[in-house]
Formats: sequence, C-alpha cells, structure tokens
Amino acid sequence: MVRRLIAVRFFWWVLALVIVNTGLAQAPRTYILTATAYTSSVRETDRTPHITATGARTRIGIVAVSRDLLRTLPYGSKVRLEDLGTVRGGRGQFNYLFRDTVFVVEDTMNPRKRNHIDVWLPDRSTAFRFGVRNVRVTVLQVGR
Repeated sequence: MVRRLIAVRFFWWVLALVIVNTGLAQAPRTYILTATAYTSSVRETDRTPHITATGARTRIGIVAVSRDLLRTLPYGSKVRLEDLGTVRGGRGQFNYLFRDTVFVVEDTMNPRKRNHIDVWLPDRSTAFRFGVRNVRVTVLQVGR
C-alpha cells in the first residue's frame, strides 16, 4: 500500500514537471495594440486585393500585423481580439465582431506601421466606423 502511494505521488510529480517544461502550463500571451480595419479595396492593398501575403483569400477572421510583430506573431498564428475602445477614449463597441472568432495572421501591413494590427472587414463603411482602436490581442497558438 505504501509503495503504491509513493508510485502515485511520483507519477503526479513527473506529470507536473512535464507540463511545466513543455509550456502547457503557461498563460496565453496578451498584447495591447493599435488596431485599424482594412478592406479589399485597391486603394488599401496592392495589385491583388483579395489575396493576402500568404496567398489566402480574404475573409472574416483574417488579420494583418505590422512587420515588427511578425517574429512575435508569425503567419498562421491564431489570436483572439477584445475591443478596448477608440484611441480617443470611446467604448469597445466592436466586440460583437470579435465574439467567438479566432483570427488568423495571414497578412502584413505597410512597413511604416509599428505595433499595429489590421482587421479585414468586408465593407468600407464598417471599416471607417471601426476607426483607430485599442485591442487586447491574446495569442492562442503561435504560427509556423
């Protein structure tokens, strides 16, 4: 009986070490970034407005990151967004767009942008209403 108790304790101790060392116990990383929205308009993109930098077609759930964030959030990274409100202090009214959506990093922004994320939206009017916002980005899975 005593041997079994020691074996069970040893098993749980080893399992805890494995979880800690493999990173399974780490809390998800979060960042507060400036966010804007973009559409597939030719004036906002390059010659291929419906194709992202990775070759994927644009759709809801696609985000572009500034090039300085590509090491932190490489292509294929899965993130959740939470609207914290406008840069000028407005409320977070776009959480309905983000609720239950896992966004995938599939695009990059112009090199002049830094610490910035761009959310793809299907129409310009919603993108204009989105404006410049602060968002909390929670990394669910780091890409390639």
